[in-house]
Amino acid sequence: DHAKTAEAIGEQLNIADGRDAITGTQLAEMDDAQIRVAAKSTNVFARVAPEHKLRLVRALQEEGQVTAMTGDGVNDAPALKQSDIGVAMGITGTSVSKESADIVLADDNFASIVAAVEEGRRVYDNLIKSLAFVLPTNLGLAMILMAAVAFFPFVGGELLLPMLPTQILWINLVATVALALPLAFESKEPDIMSRPPRNKKEPVLSGFVIARTFIAATLMTVSAVGLFLWQYNKDLPLVQAGQLSMPMLLAEAQTMAVTTVIFFQIFYMLNCRSLRDSIFRIGLFSNKSVFAGIAAVLVLQAAFIYLPPLQAVFSTAPLTPMALGISAVAGMLILPVITVEKLIRGRKRATV
Repeated sequence: DHAKTAEAIGEQLNIADGRDAITGTQLAEMDDAQIRVAAKSTNVFARVAPEHKLRLVRALQEEGQVTAMTGDGVNDAPALKQSDIGVAMGITGTSVSKESADIVLADDNFASIVAAVEEGRRVYDNLIKSLAFVLPTNLGLAMILMAAVAFFPFVGGELLLPMLPTQILWINLVATVALALPLAFESKEPDIMSRPPRNKKEPVLSGFVIARTFIAATLMTVSAVGLFLWQYNKDLPLVQAGQLSMPMLLAEAQTMAVTTVIFFQIFYMLNCRSLRDSIFRIGLFSNKSVFAGIAAVLVLQAAFIYLPPLQAVFSTAPLTPMALGISAVAGMLILPVITVEKLIRGRKRATV
């Protein structure tokens, strides 16, 4: 287009920023350093040749930008190929442009690009949410066993364990799966398209994920081990008086530790539905599969505690309503801790 036409279109799209358009003739007279400055400071270019498009794409990439290029003609192919995301037109595009591109718009509608970016951000968000949920559980179970090996005594020639291997397997196979899967179905968060682009060099296991993993795993370990010791020491005089057997004492204490971890996972999963905001902001019932998962876990855990066949397999014992309540309160402690962590990170983002 003519420079003035391009400027007028840019103003209608609110991208002109009051600056004059740069023409292909002007770009041809610039060296690479000047091209980089122009690419950063100017949003509208007019009557550019294929080599100018290629130079602009390279200039943006050299500045660390993730560059997308749209085109439909043969002359767009070099820039489409060079860009991080080449987008060709499915209806009006040439075969060369389609082969050079990463994405082909079947309907030639640029709104589809926005929808694709939105869906990509949602999928990535849910991946991080699932990691932030699963990793603390696995690390916490490992820390529980490490604490037992490092600090617990031997009783009757065997190491005192807060959880048996079969009980850890129960947590991994039942609770973790039933609670982690619903996170994959979380809808997009309200501010998902107002966030700045993610740095492409940012690792999946970012500093945030690692810090959250250790915070949650430590709290889970302290809660489970603490309640195991509390239940064990509370009823130990009954064993010494001959009113309770040692296997039954261990079964009760271990069942309480496992139940505490289960409640911890339920409340922590609710927190993981949004890594930035309260679940009330994203909508408490926006993902109904979450509550289906929680219901399934509660039913399975009740069977784990009270059904004789499962008691025989997993060495569990029935818990009193008071013990269940204490386990639930201990698991609920993750809610205020993660809420405070979100507030701290939110303030840091606001000051950047």
